Amino acid sequence: MADQADVVISPKDFFDHWAGHRRLTRRVIEAFPEDKLFTFSVGGMRPFGVLALEFLTMAEPTLRGIMTGAWDSDMSRDPMSKAELLSKWDESTKQIEELTSTFDPASFYKTYKAFGQWEGPGHWLVFYVVDNEIHHRGQGYVYLRTLGIEPPHFWER
Repeated sequence: MADQADVVISPKDFFDHWAGHRRLTRRVIEAFPEDKLFTFSVGGMRPFGVLALEFLTMAEPTLRGIMTGAWDSDMSRDPMSKAELLSKWDESTKQIEELTSTFDPASFYKTYKAFGQWEGPGHWLVFYVVDNEIHHRGQGYVYLRTLGIEPPHFWER
């Protein structure tokens, strides 16, 4: 494990930062019209509802995998109503909050093979989940603007 002097951000501060991104992504989901969430896209990219389901199948399952060794993500990726998606989002957020309350910082430095595919240290896996959400949330912003909808301010997390 790295010395305390090598630590740039505490696990609590990191998880608080991630929670801010999740709150923002939730607001992007809320901004979509019900009939566009799983149908509207630009340039052959996936609809935002599909992307949000991807976030859900990665976020809590990755953190749980790091903490328990159980690497499963059996949530359906079938389209659903916006209310159902937001409910699943809130449930996932609650599970993440519960997991982070008992997270062992040493887990950031251990190597894992996530879902039998991606091998790397815990911090790399969690950062990938956050980076993926940020990247694809940008698509959501483009979709909303194309639909004439002002997206949430990215700095208001």
